[in-house]
Amino acid sequence: MRTITGLWRWRSNPLRRATDLLEAWVALAALLAMLLVAPAVGVAVGATSSAALNRAIQVQHDSRHRVQATVDKISGQPRLVDPDPETSGDRDTSARVNADWQAPDGSPQHGTVPSGMDQPRPGDHFTLWVDEHGSPVAEPMAPGTASAHATLAGFGAAALAMALIEGLRRIAVWAILRRRYARWDTEWAQTGPDWGRTGTGS
Repeated sequence: MRTITGLWRWRSNPLRRATDLLEAWVALAALLAMLLVAPAVGVAVGATSSAALNRAIQVQHDSRHRVQATVDKISGQPRLVDPDPETSGDRDTSARVNADWQAPDGSPQHGTVPSGMDQPRPGDHFTLWVDEHGSPVAEPMAPGTASAHATLAGFGAAALAMALIEGLRRIAVWAILRRRYARWDTEWAQTGPDWGRTGTGS
């Protein structure tokens, strides 16, 4: 990163121009923003994400129930009764069975579900998560998973903030360079015709 390359322009130098000092100010401002603003953005996003995910976990725990299911027979069907879109990329690959269980209101349920066992047999019991109506759902998200997601979101936000700051710094330096070159062109146009002539400046 070249954010601090303009800081040398602070030193006293008779050839230093106003644009040199301005570039140094821009470099210093960008450096401070990266050290202070970007981490603050990361912490804020991480905290917000953590709070949102924890609320979602609480809702899941309030609306999902763990019940005991009994294997009726082994099923050859390759899909869940009601796959949860939240975990569609990480579905249970254990054997699927036709099973019986009870909904939270006590009504009997039957369907094809993942058993969580490699070699289930009729009569085996296993744990199943269901919603208020007794339909199979994914297990609620673990608090550790929520913390990991929130941490990644915070780091990602901080990285994006730093990238934005660096981008703004580059745009500012580009504008300063254009201004500097424009002044050089103006000064050269004023002094160029007399360059090298005897008595110039007398």
